[in-house]
Amino acid sequence: MPIKIQKDLPAKAVLESENIFVMDEDRALSQDIRPLEILILNLMPIKEDTETQLLRALSNSPLQVDCTFLMVSSHVSKNTSRSHLNKFYFHFDDIRQKRYDGMIITGAPVEHMEFEEVNYWEELKIIMEWSKTHVTSTMHICWGAQAGLYYHYGIPKYHRKEKLSGIYEHDVLNRKIPLVRSFNDTFLAPHSRFTEVKREDVLKHPELMIVAESKKAGIFLVMSHDGKHIFVQGHPEYDRMTLNGEYRRDLAKGMHPVIPCNYYPDDDPAEVPVLSWRNTGNTLYSNWLNFYVYQITPYLLEEV
Repeated sequence: MPIKIQKDLPAKAVLESENIFVMDEDRALSQDIRPLEILILNLMPIKEDTETQLLRALSNSPLQVDCTFLMVSSHVSKNTSRSHLNKFYFHFDDIRQKRYDGMIITGAPVEHMEFEEVNYWEELKIIMEWSKTHVTSTMHICWGAQAGLYYHYGIPKYHRKEKLSGIYEHDVLNRKIPLVRSFNDTFLAPHSRFTEVKREDVLKHPELMIVAESKKAGIFLVMSHDGKHIFVQGHPEYDRMTLNGEYRRDLAKGMHPVIPCNYYPDDDPAEVPVLSWRNTGNTLYSNWLNFYVYQITPYLLEEV
C-alpha cells in the first residue's frame, strides 16, 4: 500500500523517482480505508532531507500511512524556507486536540547543550507528555531518543571524547521481540552523534529493555515493554550520502572530523559509500508500524 503525502511536498518527486508508491490526497480520499495517522515532529535543520528519509522508510509497509509534519513554535528554523514550513507544517496548538496512531520525534543538532538549555525544551516536554494520552506508540530517533529517555525515565546523556560517526555492526539481543522480527543476528546501521546513553543506566529501569546494541557504538534500540515508547540511538533512515554530507560540512568548518567508520570503500572519501543498512531501516519501521501501531491502535482514534 502507498504512503499518502501532500501533493506539492518535494519528497514526493524524489520518492516517485525511486519507484516508491506514493499517493496524493485526492486519490487517497477515494479509497474506503482508514490510513494510519502518523505525526512527525521534525527537529532537524534541513527538514526536506529528513522528510524524504522518513517517508521512504515508512513506505515499505502494506498499510496506508498518512503523515502530518509538526514543528516547534519556540524555535525558528534557519535552514528551511518559511514558505515550505507554512505550507507543509503544523504547530502543536493546531493538532493538540487530535489523536494519532503513531508519532516520530527526530534527532536535532543540539547535543552539546544540556536538555534544559535547548530553547524549545519546555515545548518538547509538553509534546512528549501529550503523546502519552494522544498517541498509540512513539518512536524517538538519536537526540530525540536521548531526550525521550531523559524526560520519561530520567536517564542522562553523556558527552563522548569524539564524535561517533559511521556504520556499525549491532547484535540483536532478543529475537522474539516483534520490533526486530526478520532482522539478521547481526546488522549494520548508521550513527552520528557526540553524546550517548549508557547501558547501565537503562538497566536500572525494569520497564525498559535493550533490544539491540553494538560493541563499538553502544545501545541502538531500547523500548518500553508495552511498546508505547521506542528509542533508536542511531539513524537507520539515513540516505547513502547523509554521513558524507555531514563529514564534508564538518571539514569545511575546520572541525577535523574523523572519517566515518566502515562507510567509504577503503576509507577513501573520494569513493561512493556502500548502502549497507537500507533493509534494516525498512524492516525496523515496518515492524513498528505493524506490531506497535496497527495491531494496537483502535479503529476509532478517539479511543486512544
